[in-house]
Amino acid sequence: MLGFLIRLLPFWVREPLLIVVGSVFGVRLLYLALVEESWALAGIGALFLVFTAVRVHTVVQALRARRNAAPAASGDGTTPGTPAPAPQRPAPAAPAAPAAPAAPAAREKEPNAWGQAFAAVAVFAALGAAAFLGPKLLPSEAQGTPHAVSCPGGQETELPSAYEKAPGTVTGAELCEALNTPDLARLLGTPTETATGASASNNTAPLTDGKVALPEAKVEFDTYTVNVAVTYNHLSIAQYVKLMDYGNEIDVKKLKVLGRPAVFSSAHTMQIEINFGSGGSGGSGGPVEQGPLARTLAVALDAKDRGGYYEITVWSTSGAFPDDDALLDITEKVLPAVPEHKM
Repeated sequence: MLGFLIRLLPFWVREPLLIVVGSVFGVRLLYLALVEESWALAGIGALFLVFTAVRVHTVVQALRARRNAAPAASGDGTTPGTPAPAPQRPAPAAPAAPAAPAAPAAREKEPNAWGQAFAAVAVFAALGAAAFLGPKLLPSEAQGTPHAVSCPGGQETELPSAYEKAPGTVTGAELCEALNTPDLARLLGTPTETATGASASNNTAPLTDGKVALPEAKVEFDTYTVNVAVTYNHLSIAQYVKLMDYGNEIDVKKLKVLGRPAVFSSAHTMQIEINFGSGGSGGSGGPVEQGPLARTLAVALDAKDRGGYYEITVWSTSGAFPDDDALLDITEKVLPAVPEHKM
């Protein structure tokens, strides 16, 4: 239906309109292809620009033909190259002059065509600019897109002494900022989801009398939850792998990440149910149960594996988690985002 209506438009309205629309959409698609690194969008954008180039060539040819045709005919229908003085002299007066208004009549139509063309260009250029700049200028509420969650501030709680004794230790807030990247949902394989929660904590490792810092950060989605933690102890990845022989970890796989020793492992999370009593009678906690399976990638703090490690863990309430490549991509995205002086 739209194509039929466009074909009904005059040539000098239709062609500029198609040129503007094709160029705006072509440039917009190429911009999105560059941002999202999508070859499909790049191909579609290139097709729009090729289509626009064809329409520009058509208009240029029409303009040249119009200019060549203008001097080709005189007021009485003769061409400029013919010896016109002989036929014109027998006419005693200017009765032939009534034929002259044909030329002005043709010239009166030209400004109208150009006016229509410029009007079409102006209108669709404005529409194209609004479509291109709208997402950047309008607030997210106006677009119906929810705000991404924010990480807690770094100064909300006092740091334990373990953090003060080791100035190079990252905080939970810094880990959260590194983890809460706009690409996280896409890396998880759920690009349409928006984070529903983000939290951070400055804990210490258990059984260390508060002497070993263990900062953590967590970002939650409807499908997955991602947790990153750093343990500043003297346990190397090589020793960590040996300890897995005595634990409940499964699917253990050693590798290198960012030039550092690393290991994949899977283990069940813990699930605790708390029932709040009614009428002010208090509540009771149920037994600790086995939660869904989680996949963890532990990476040494340095290439020499002198002790300490990052742990990036993904799980979901359904028990499913993305493949190891997704977890590896998240790790390679998050770890370099931690402040350099802290790594």
